[in-house]
Amino acid sequence: MMSSKRLTQLSVVCWVAVLFFQSVQSQLQVGFYRNSCRRAELIVRNAVRDGINKDRGVAAGLVRMHFHDCFVRGCEGSVLLDSTSSNTAEKDSPANSNSLRGYEVVDDAKAKLEAECRGVVSCADILAFAARDSFDLTGGISYDVPAGRRDGTVSLAAETSDLPPPTLNVDQLTQNFAKKGLSQEEMVTLSGGHTIGRSHCTSFRNRLYNFSGANSQDPSLDATYAASLKQKCPQASTDPNLVVPMDTITPTISDVSYYRDILANRGLFTSDQTLLSNTATASQVKSNSRSPLGWKRKFAAAMVKMGQIEVLTGNTGEIRANCRVINS
Repeated sequence: MMSSKRLTQLSVVCWVAVLFFQSVQSQLQVGFYRNSCRRAELIVRNAVRDGINKDRGVAAGLVRMHFHDCFVRGCEGSVLLDSTSSNTAEKDSPANSNSLRGYEVVDDAKAKLEAECRGVVSCADILAFAARDSFDLTGGISYDVPAGRRDGTVSLAAETSDLPPPTLNVDQLTQNFAKKGLSQEEMVTLSGGHTIGRSHCTSFRNRLYNFSGANSQDPSLDATYAASLKQKCPQASTDPNLVVPMDTITPTISDVSYYRDILANRGLFTSDQTLLSNTATASQVKSNSRSPLGWKRKFAAAMVKMGQIEVLTGNTGEIRANCRVINS
């Protein structure tokens, strides 16, 4: 049996952990703009809807952008900042350049919010709302987004090394998410964001032609699927703009087809298919594939948790007037 001293120490540790979690939770609040900018969330949602009506792919771009924002310096809008003559910003790093979409939606929402409630709504909160609305408007579900984030003033391309590349295996993914306070199950849940959107051929070409020798392909890829990918991504092509949908069945709808693809060996990235290589994550893939509403609820909860990584609140940071530049 555990000693009374050890039990006391454990209780103190657990209590401190609970207090820490509660303090993080209390930094942000659902309905934060209820009094200061009553229509804030509606304005963002309308901007997202307009953006999706013009380009369905914008939804995936905004979900991805929120993820990429939160994993670098926390959820403080640094991914939205433009590069300057003296600094290359996150958005222009190899991990983000030519892959993130939806900046114009954030700009549209920000301009309308500044006209209605000048200097009130942060760009970081706009992005968190926009990611939620993108998921909802593509067949997911809506959920409450705690708000009150403030905007950071630093954006460095070099720091995007924190973002998980598509070549990671399940252990590396687990470690990468753990560094941000996210569990392995939350990693599997958030990976389901790949149910919408597209990928450049360069992100998975290694699985088609040079996996373990000249002209070899990843044996975990379904042969028919691999053949179709090779047609869309020819080995001899030098076009960096070639893209394919990440979900083979419903690439514009937020559903569990992503998990069903993995079970059929049609996961596009190494980081997708690797989820079957671990007993626990494979079980979660199967469970999610059978429970569309269950996955959507878990995804919503994981997005809320992710959206609280290293937030700036109170008097830290600023409320940018323009999401692309810091206030002068």
